[in-house]
Amino acid sequence: MHHPRSDSPVLVGIESLDNVQQLVRTAGDLADLGAGAVRLVTVAVKESDSPFRVFSDETIVREFADSSHELLDRVTTPEGVDIERDVLVARSAAKGLLAAVKETDPAALVVGWRAHERRTDAVFGTTVDALVERAPCDLYVERVGHEANGVDSVLFPVAGGPHVDTAARAAVAIAARNDARVLVFSVGTSSDTATFVAEGRKALADVDGPEVPVETMVRESDDVTDAVVDEAAAHDVVVMGATRKGSLRRKLVGSVPRRVVERTDRTVILARNGDVVGGPLHGLGRLLRR
Repeated sequence: MHHPRSDSPVLVGIESLDNVQQLVRTAGDLADLGAGAVRLVTVAVKESDSPFRVFSDETIVREFADSSHELLDRVTTPEGVDIERDVLVARSAAKGLLAAVKETDPAALVVGWRAHERRTDAVFGTTVDALVERAPCDLYVERVGHEANGVDSVLFPVAGGPHVDTAARAAVAIAARNDARVLVFSVGTSSDTATFVAEGRKALADVDGPEVPVETMVRESDDVTDAVVDEAAAHDVVVMGATRKGSLRRKLVGSVPRRVVERTDRTVILARNGDVVGGPLHGLGRLLRR
């Protein structure tokens, strides 16, 4: 699993003021396990045909910063977490956020995803898709606009693979902050499900943070989506990672999160391990589009 410096902040990529509080709450939970700092990053896009082209980068940053004081004014800072604010200039939001990741070496990057805005050629939208494929840090994609009012229970579906530890960290962070429980949940018709649940429980126990109540459940079903959606109704937040390989990975990275989001009003967070970037899962974005 990606191991940043101990003083690394959790970055939050901000594209809309409407979603700041939801993403900061998740980032704050993650930061509470580490250095306790969250950095909000907004990218001023300077395209070749943009009117910004006649201004210096310094002027653009100053104007964006001056006009966005309301951002921090509207954010309720999580207890014990420091909030910082950055404005970057780049040719695209993705390039700006990737530059911020390279410069900061963050503990994680948290970004929002509106399911109904997904285009046919992009799973989460072009910005988030680029981050999924290229950001060399742990990444959390949170479906925005559907936020739990309170959290008593976190659903943690597991199916093996390198993203389990990353998802476990978010599950523990959210559960610890809210005095909630985590249910490790696996779906299938083979003996692998017991192994997946054991791996999930171990991943939770290995998170460097407070101990949280953990329960486990295995459900026999040929339809992963149906089973996750049905179980999600009994929980407040769903934290999902990618899976191991082949068709099962495609199901859980691609179609299952999308279908779960379409069929539940629960908060959904998709976790991706930073160590997979440039490795055998570098084609994750292509898998997501299948």
